[in-house]
Amino acid sequence: MNRGNEASENGSDTDLGSGGTIVLPDLSDGAGHTLHLAVGAGKDSNLYVVNRDSMGKFSPNNSSIYQELAGALPGGVFAMPAYFNNTVYYGSVGSPMQAFTISNAKLSSSATAQTSNSFGYPGTTPSVSANGTSNGIVWAAENTNPAVLHAYNAGTLNELYNSNQASNGRDQFGAGNKFITPVIVNGKVFVGTTNGVAVFGLLP
Repeated sequence: MNRGNEASENGSDTDLGSGGTIVLPDLSDGAGHTLHLAVGAGKDSNLYVVNRDSMGKFSPNNSSIYQELAGALPGGVFAMPAYFNNTVYYGSVGSPMQAFTISNAKLSSSATAQTSNSFGYPGTTPSVSANGTSNGIVWAAENTNPAVLHAYNAGTLNELYNSNQASNGRDQFGAGNKFITPVIVNGKVFVGTTNGVAVFGLLP
């Protein structure tokens, strides 16, 4: 995000480029205007929303950013967000995963829900499974040893399951791996490991 502070961010290694961007579906601002927005973040702990039709150009006096949530993502972002049901999910470094709800084409000024656990470096890139717009589950992998796959209620971010719960270690799947995104297909969750792929599903 070119706000005229590129030299200071480069010098302190807090530049934007570490996180990915997600394109949001068309949103209405409540006055009948349809907006085409994208959400992104990086190492500086800020969450940015941009208008894809009016990026603002560079100005030394005015950033022209559609919306900025300063300090909303402590630890910085080295991952991608997820989107589901007018909610954006972010897992920044050393912090809980947070949910920001969208109303009138603006993100909530602070998180409306967060997980009870935090995610160490590099944070987490969540995925969402659902039955249409209902029964949403947010999945997130934790880069620990052993690695942990978490499942959360998409509305509250209350934990439904994690792969360390079984007392016999049944669901553990080895050491963590950076930058892994769970993939959900046909009722199963696939998680990349350092030497293979772990597959999670319902027990017989």
